[in-house]
Amino acid sequence: MMNVDAQIQHACQHSRFLSNLLNARPWLPPLLTQTLDKPLTRADMEGFLAAEPITDANLNARLRHLKSWVYAHVMVRDLASLAPLAEVTTAMSHVAEVAISTALHHLNTWQSERFGVPRNEKGEAQQLIVLGMGKLGGGELNVSSDIDLIYTYPEDGQTDGARSLSNSEYFTRLGRQLIGAIAEITAEGYVFRVDMRLRPNGDSGPLVASFDMLENYFITQGREWERYAWIKARPLTGTRHEELTALARSFIFRKYLDFGAINAMRDLHAQIRREVARREMSDNIKLGSGGIREIEFIAQVFQLIRGGGNRELQIRPTLSVLQKLREREHLNQQTVAELTSAYEFLRRLEHRIQYLDDAQTHLIPASEEDRQRLGIAMGFADYAGLDAALSEHRTRVSQYFGEVFGDPASDQHQLDSLWTGVCGSANIEEALGELGFRSPATSAARLQEFRDGARVRSMGDEARGRLDALMPRILELASCGRNPDEALSRMIALLESIYRRAIYLALLQQYPRALARVVELVASSSWAAAYLTHHPLLLDELLDPRLLTEQQDWSAFATELSERMNTLGDDTERQMDVMREAHHAQVFRLLNNDLAGLLTVERLSDHLSALADIVLQETLDQCWRKLPKRHTEHHRFAILGYGKLGGKELGYASDLDLVFVHDDPEPDCQPLYARLAQRINTWLDSHTAAGHLFETDTRLRPNGESGLIVVSLESFEQYQRQNAWVWEHQALTRARFCAGNPEVGAKFEALRVNLLRESRDADTLRTEVLSMRQKMREAFANKGEGFELKHDAGGLIDVEFIVQYLVLAHARQHPNLTDNKGNIALLHRCAEAGLIPTELARQSANAYRTMRHAQHGLRLNQQTSRVFDDSLDAVRIPVQALWKNLFGAQAT
Repeated sequence: MMNVDAQIQHACQHSRFLSNLLNARPWLPPLLTQTLDKPLTRADMEGFLAAEPITDANLNARLRHLKSWVYAHVMVRDLASLAPLAEVTTAMSHVAEVAISTALHHLNTWQSERFGVPRNEKGEAQQLIVLGMGKLGGGELNVSSDIDLIYTYPEDGQTDGARSLSNSEYFTRLGRQLIGAIAEITAEGYVFRVDMRLRPNGDSGPLVASFDMLENYFITQGREWERYAWIKARPLTGTRHEELTALARSFIFRKYLDFGAINAMRDLHAQIRREVARREMSDNIKLGSGGIREIEFIAQVFQLIRGGGNRELQIRPTLSVLQKLREREHLNQQTVAELTSAYEFLRRLEHRIQYLDDAQTHLIPASEEDRQRLGIAMGFADYAGLDAALSEHRTRVSQYFGEVFGDPASDQHQLDSLWTGVCGSANIEEALGELGFRSPATSAARLQEFRDGARVRSMGDEARGRLDALMPRILELASCGRNPDEALSRMIALLESIYRRAIYLALLQQYPRALARVVELVASSSWAAAYLTHHPLLLDELLDPRLLTEQQDWSAFATELSERMNTLGDDTERQMDVMREAHHAQVFRLLNNDLAGLLTVERLSDHLSALADIVLQETLDQCWRKLPKRHTEHHRFAILGYGKLGGKELGYASDLDLVFVHDDPEPDCQPLYARLAQRINTWLDSHTAAGHLFETDTRLRPNGESGLIVVSLESFEQYQRQNAWVWEHQALTRARFCAGNPEVGAKFEALRVNLLRESRDADTLRTEVLSMRQKMREAFANKGEGFELKHDAGGLIDVEFIVQYLVLAHARQHPNLTDNKGNIALLHRCAEAGLIPTELARQSANAYRTMRHAQHGLRLNQQTSRVFDDSLDAVRIPVQALWKNLFGAQAT
């Protein structure tokens, strides 16, 4: 390792500016030799300024001396390979912050002695807030950068001095003095060049803006590129930062996904590219193709798109954003690794270019001698080695930029004239027929009705442009599927529901694979089409490459959901929306796997039931936490699932049959748990802006609708032993603990087993079961043609009654029948126990599986559970045979 003097000499070989600086400041080399062994901290910089009193006469000189020391220190350590990129950018950001805060403190003190303290109407003192923008805001300042600033203050008012000024005038004077202290060129040089053009209305706007003025500007005049710029905004001075951040956040980040940001940033980048080309700056490593700006754009477009719904992305440093995108899997690990490597390489090269003459430039120098210097400073033998590595990095960055910002809808499409209607209505019908539409007249009429309708006519130019780019591609995709007419009609219905939300049109326009998947989904299932139409936010899920490959990890999902809910604190409205969005996203992922043929009906029901359990548990946790006047920190409350939830046979739109119990020794706890149960029902059943979770049904509780909404476990047991009907014990065979206190849940499960294993008279049980089945058949008598899968003889309910009867009749002798394993598994267990013929059990289990699959397929297309042909006639036979085997002549 080089000694300190050698390090300084080595740096001078790569920087003419450093050589001149050391010659001009004889005090600087001795200071460097004392400090080069470690990075400089903000405290070191503040200590440098505190070494002698600051006065009006020496303020500018002291700030410039500080900058000289820090710059020289950073340069020497960097060129000696002792300072990573983060040390360099952090030190440069800190010296800017220290210079600004120190200058502002003294200038404000001196000015307030003359004019008094600025105050609002309530007499509260006001302070100037200096916002660092760009790389200063991100803590990423380069070594020869200017600094982008914006001035603001909270409230208007007057100073309290003998010569009073308005707050606006006071802070404008102060702001001008601050610019002079930092940017004025003196005999000692300058600290930083200052750029104020990012303020509202740029150079034509006032130098300083109040919070009200800033908010009004955001609402009425704020432009897309300013949203991009404000991502980096960071308050460096003053107070009330949280209020300012909240004000800016609503401007920068949209509440929902904002795919329109891609087009806005694409346009901004195109302007930069045109300027680079006009000025022949292809060697510009910041603005040129594959340069620093493209990496920043990649990071920040994801922030603009997703930051409104994910505060983890509302951060400033570029590399930190890239890592968050990797963690959230919006970008894959290789992409982030290569972008990170390129960013660090380009920033290090940027600094070495600027070290040469302290020039704010990003151009590779034309001089062969300087190029050779750069190559060696970057660790290569010569410039050729540097150039090859630079080209490789820029090529990768440009490729990734193209993947994110490429405009897939910019080209003409062969079906454009079909959508625009210029070919005439008769030709539209003929063209649709040639494309494979089975009802071309109907589809042509639907297409023309949509195109000429009020919705499309009312669209703005930008949204209409996106729709015009989408529709020819939708026609093409629909024609390639099995149900082109249904696909087109359902896609039009979806577009009619989202036409006011241009972000969704932008998403479908920007991501052709997502568009193709949407068309495929809606063609496959009318239920899927309706689900997407009601929850268009789910379109974002189609961008995840793991949609059809990743296995469900419910434990991880439960943890993530809980963390997200807890970060929202007491914002119940937002919590309810977040839970719905999360639930809908998981259902949509399961739906995609289902329609792709990756899930059996049984496995799908397992997943939907597990998801419901998680939602119930989180709902209970949040509702309990918000209850006032709780007598204990930890509740003794449990949610029991019955019916399809209890039997883990949930479908996409199944209701939740719930029973609430508690096992709390506190004598006055009943009203508290009743409120808790009501809140849980409300949380689950309410319709919010994000949609709906579940319909809930609590009528299976003891004494039904006339009973208490929540009962003690002791009362539940007493009712089940003394007052329950046989059908309530039948329902108990499909009941289970779903959420709540695990100890209470375990007690219920033990009680359930004991109740199911009670001794029962076989003849009485058979009579009761048959009586209940007959009542159901009379209530749901077949009123139409075909086979009603659920209620008709040999259907699903017959299988369920058979299993329930076998459990209640024989669980005392065969304890494993009390396990909540589903009807198919229990049929096989009954056969193994010799209770029913093995072959008949196997056939009935297969029949049950087949009927559930058929019912599921019908529901996916929103059809009733009725089969009109004879395709399932044979399936009913073993179920009817098993019924007769068990119930004999009494069977109907």
